[in-house]
Amino acid sequence: MTETSPVDELLDALVTAWNAGDAAAYADLFVEDADYITLFGQNMAGRTTIEAGHRALFEGPLKGSRLASGGTERRIRFLRPDVAVIVTGGDAPGDGTRQSVITLTAVQNDGRWRFASFQNTPVTSPPGAHS
Repeated sequence: MTETSPVDELLDALVTAWNAGDAAAYADLFVEDADYITLFGQNMAGRTTIEAGHRALFEGPLKGSRLASGGTERRIRFLRPDVAVIVTGGDAPGDGTRQSVITLTAVQNDGRWRFASFQNTPVTSPPGAHS
């Protein structure tokens, strides 16, 4: 399968839910037992935890933050017709000064695409590397 539009639409829905500050809509884009690894290495395990964690973020430190869509090239690779790995990236919400690489796994069940995993990794120089 080479058509990426359902997965692109899922990624766009993620941005839309974030920008609306809608934790329930954001979490609904994940399977029930998803693993969501934050920029700080915390695992928000499961849709309920993803929703609660993002509700606290959207009502607190990330209130009003915005994600951009399409600014970073998306690489989507289908492992099977119903499983895709996505590598994308972006800036930290709000300030745009910290870049990260985001890896997601999307799965299709009963005709609907959802994320099964999310990993957010900051882009940094390895220790001892010259800038």
